[in-house]
Amino acid sequence: MHSAVSDWLSKFDAALASGDAKAASQLFCEECYWRDLVSFTWNIKTLEGRAEIEAMLRETLGHVKPSNWQVEGDREGWFTFETAVSRGRGLLTLKDGKCFTLLTTMVELKGHEEQAGPRRQLGLEHTAVKNRKNWAQIKAEEEARLGHEEQPYVVIIGGGQGGIGLGARLKRLNVPTIIVEKNERPGDSWRKRYKSLCLHDPVWYDHMPYIPFPDHWPIFSPKDKIGDWLEMYTKVMELNYWGSTLCEKASFDAAKLEWTVQVTRNGKPVTLRPKHLVLATGMSSVPNMPKFPGMEKFKGEQHHSSAHPGPDRYAGKKCVVIGSNNSAHDICAALWEVGADVTMVQRSSTHVAKSATLMELDLGPTYSEDAVARGIDVNKADLIGAAVPYRIKHVGAIEWVKEMKKRDADFYARLEKVGFMHDFGDDESGLGMKYLRRGSGYYIDVGASKLICDGEIKLKPKVSVAEVRENSVALSDGTELPADLVVYATGYGSMNGWAAQLISQDVADRVGKVWGLGSNTTKDPGPWEGEQRNMWKPTQQDNLWFHGGNLHQSRHYSQFLSLQLKARKEGIPTPVYGKAAVHHLA
Repeated sequence: MHSAVSDWLSKFDAALASGDAKAASQLFCEECYWRDLVSFTWNIKTLEGRAEIEAMLRETLGHVKPSNWQVEGDREGWFTFETAVSRGRGLLTLKDGKCFTLLTTMVELKGHEEQAGPRRQLGLEHTAVKNRKNWAQIKAEEEARLGHEEQPYVVIIGGGQGGIGLGARLKRLNVPTIIVEKNERPGDSWRKRYKSLCLHDPVWYDHMPYIPFPDHWPIFSPKDKIGDWLEMYTKVMELNYWGSTLCEKASFDAAKLEWTVQVTRNGKPVTLRPKHLVLATGMSSVPNMPKFPGMEKFKGEQHHSSAHPGPDRYAGKKCVVIGSNNSAHDICAALWEVGADVTMVQRSSTHVAKSATLMELDLGPTYSEDAVARGIDVNKADLIGAAVPYRIKHVGAIEWVKEMKKRDADFYARLEKVGFMHDFGDDESGLGMKYLRRGSGYYIDVGASKLICDGEIKLKPKVSVAEVRENSVALSDGTELPADLVVYATGYGSMNGWAAQLISQDVADRVGKVWGLGSNTTKDPGPWEGEQRNMWKPTQQDNLWFHGGNLHQSRHYSQFLSLQLKARKEGIPTPVYGKAAVHHLA
């Protein structure tokens, strides 16, 4: 296999060097996919089929100037390459000597490499200097200047794991950046959630850039532990983190190619003028707060799940949770633990996957202790996943979902017996594809499902809310649930909702819907787009970017977003190929 990959790369290199886009495309199978993360397209783009590959190469070869394609190591399919301005890494698969899938990723910009390893700073002048300022003084002066005498090149709105991880990448690339966060401390966005909140993804999947969790870290991280880690990370990585800072308004000057960002920091107004604005407000962005008749008359307490304080003050109370996805299950279980009387109102079908099964069948091959032992570190694991084009990602998922259904047949039979509405996705591809397509519609079971099956958490399926009354919730089937607390676990809107609030509805509409693939499945309308809408790449609004997703996505894609921003700062031409059209406003 090593020689086959080497032979293919030699032919590909020769075709590209001669500028023969047609010949290069003919080295691919008839059904083929080339996923490029910035290196050729200055975009996050998947080309499907020879014709799309040829068209992309015809437009980009002249300035990309790819060269030096080399097999990397002794593992099949890995390679390195260069372009005129960058170094890259990739992974390919062959069928009968032709390329079926190709992944190309930008690793670093030539002449603008991170100051790491052999390029690290000395940190000390080995000479005597009068009135020398030490590290702490220099750092304090730099922080005092940035945002006042000196403007940042990038402002990141949102100081959760996404904003912090991207801020760390930009810091290493010497891009002046300010992270704006309304909470006081890094990690508060985790600390302030309900107390039972815990990561449902395993530790190997969730590392931050540069600093992995230590090897004693628990497999599933409690929210406060994550909060403390993010606070430590922000300090160690020396990020310009403006806590207790609220973004009030932002506007773009198209002539100056510059943003005006109005913030209130510790009660005082500050105007920032960055060239680029990144909304790292989280995929779970603007809460979807429903409007049911009678809500204004309710005498108890009601709130969206994002504002749920935890269960402690509801012991012995009658609680109704509207919704049946992750947050709804977690909140129901936590309320049950303190002795509340809990009812889940399930309005639509939900996919449930047992945590242990999901870990073994889905994430285990690349994100696990066994994967690490086999030499698959987190960066390699990220590329293995990225190399599977979205068009065919569901195929492998369908296979392991079949195995999951067999293994956990008794579990699903118990759920169905109590009336829980369950599905495995429109095409039986399970949780991962639901997440990528719509970001909702699933629960990773860490205990709540057993409570539902045992009747400890009461279930009202196949109903909707007809009315909220003074002391109860009336349902569409005529039943009435007494309630002291109503929690609306009703999800979130598209991330461009933050653009509407902070900038304008016009800009939000210009950008369009954020997230989803265009799969034409439930809550992910077509046409097919082939990549996550508007995430980590140029949008239809100049100099506006969206960054987020789970910890894995925030870590992986922050690399490519930071390189796009660094190139622009240094004046490197970044002709974007295939910028996505807008098909849906929200």
